[in-house]
Amino acid sequence: MKKIYRVKKQDDFQYILRKGNSFANRELVLYYLKNPEQKHFRIGISVGKKIGNAVVRNQIKRYIRQAIHELEETIDPRIDFIIIARMPTKNMSFFQIKKSISHLLYKQRLFIKKTK
Repeated sequence: MKKIYRVKKQDDFQYILRKGNSFANRELVLYYLKNPEQKHFRIGISVGKKIGNAVVRNQIKRYIRQAIHELEETIDPRIDFIIIARMPTKNMSFFQIKKSISHLLYKQRLFIKKTK
């Protein structure tokens, strides 16, 4: 995933957390905010220090980035969102994290409707 598609600035993070909607399951918390004038979604990832050491936290972030990369074509491009990992992600595989992200996005209707 390209770096221009990431939420990096602290002000952007805080704005999405304050103004956006949230939804959670056991493993992840999703904050999202619609931004109609952008051409591609942006994502911010947060993994707290309580979850594990740097190796574990970076692995979780890589799994989340890869899952988003694989789901990229189906995600609504007008969304800024932040994913916050919870403690159970420490013991999850990539496929479990991808399924959890898909569940959150599906429940909040953030997938694009495919026309065939």
